[in-house]
Amino acid sequence: MNYAEITREDISFLEAVCGKDRVCCGSRINEDFSHDELSGISRYPEVLVRVTETGEVAEIMSYANRRRIPVTPRGQGTGLVGGSVAIYGGIMLDLTPMNRILELDQENLTLTVEPGVLLMEISKFVEARELFYPPDPGEKSATIGGNINTNAGGMRAVKYGVTRDYVRGLEIVLADGEIMQLGGKVVKNSSGYSLKDLIVGSEGTLAVVTRAVLRLLPLPRKTVSLLIPYPDLTRAIETVPLIIKSKSIPTAVEFMEREVILAAEDFLGKAFPDSSAAAYLLLTFDGNSREEIEQAYEKVAHICLGHGALDVFISDTPERNEAIWTARGAFLEAIKASTTAMDECDVVVPRKCVADFIKDIKRLQDEFGVRIMNFGHAGDGNLHIYILKDALEEKVWVQKLEAVFNKMYAHADSMGGLVSGEHGIGYAKKPFLEKSMGHSGMELLKRIKLAFDPNNILNPGKVCQ
Repeated sequence: MNYAEITREDISFLEAVCGKDRVCCGSRINEDFSHDELSGISRYPEVLVRVTETGEVAEIMSYANRRRIPVTPRGQGTGLVGGSVAIYGGIMLDLTPMNRILELDQENLTLTVEPGVLLMEISKFVEARELFYPPDPGEKSATIGGNINTNAGGMRAVKYGVTRDYVRGLEIVLADGEIMQLGGKVVKNSSGYSLKDLIVGSEGTLAVVTRAVLRLLPLPRKTVSLLIPYPDLTRAIETVPLIIKSKSIPTAVEFMEREVILAAEDFLGKAFPDSSAAAYLLLTFDGNSREEIEQAYEKVAHICLGHGALDVFISDTPERNEAIWTARGAFLEAIKASTTAMDECDVVVPRKCVADFIKDIKRLQDEFGVRIMNFGHAGDGNLHIYILKDALEEKVWVQKLEAVFNKMYAHADSMGGLVSGEHGIGYAKKPFLEKSMGHSGMELLKRIKLAFDPNNILNPGKVCQ
């Protein structure tokens, strides 16, 4: 790809648009902006620009398009696949200063926000007003713009769905600087192709999101969690389809092994409510009355005990729930802290295949002599699998990682699974997407990219490029 290198004239233009204090070059760019949380890809942008309004984004995109300068949109950088890394240098747009909550519409149950608002801030704001934004990815410090760009899911997806289900409208800036409004506060829309839904999950390769209208729900009045120990993970996972078929749908259905729990205890310096069993299911139920929730969870508890569960611990106070879910939220960082390096597989398979896929993971661990830890959303088939380097030499590690990934993704494909459930493709997972989608599928993605961004300046090197 042939791109223009940043010149002194380009810097002067950016400073004229945003002011010198919001434009950084060279050694003034913090190292954090050269990578994300996990992908292992490291590249610095040539210039970092902190934008504060849509007009600035539009001016910069128009200029960059004329000059053929690559532009990488970025939020908090909490991604795991290199999606916010400036592979080809150029301009990085830091969208975190665009962090205003613009409007709460109580009548239409919508919240309008800028892309730099943190997920935790949205939850705090709406719940204080007895409203609810259901998407619940594990990284609460991520921006809503990042969540939209990856179509983040999280733990409540089994009952409530994913980010795309809660985006009613978007304001976007196209690659040539044109500002567009997609969707809005309407509930139904059959007005041509759904461009809004195409932008959600596009990882910043089609447009820059500068505003979002989010759908809200009334806040459930009661929440109860069940921590259910099992003698082994297979029996725990095999119970999940029975839970779903019971029609007592939990808000979340998570699975975890003792090894991950112990890592979280060590990382947090806090004890998990129980860590004596080999594996656990963690379920949450919500509703508007204790009677409604009790009826649901008692039915599920009997199913679990009838299929090998050792016990059922009920967590019905905010303090107990916080202890459990704080540990669950720390799993990724705890695993990361337990090894020298790691990479992850964010595969999604049909729910009925989760148990078989977990068995495959155990076989791969033994076959390649590499440590693999996992946890995930058993209720929607989205597994988070981490291959750990530990003391392996770099060359051996790279070889084993590639071999494990190739077999893992092949197993998922044979089960009707897909490459990513919620973390996206970015730069790191492109080879596996190509194998999954095939030539025709990848060509269609490239044509869509070309229609939005003819000069290929928006987040180049990601997804299908």
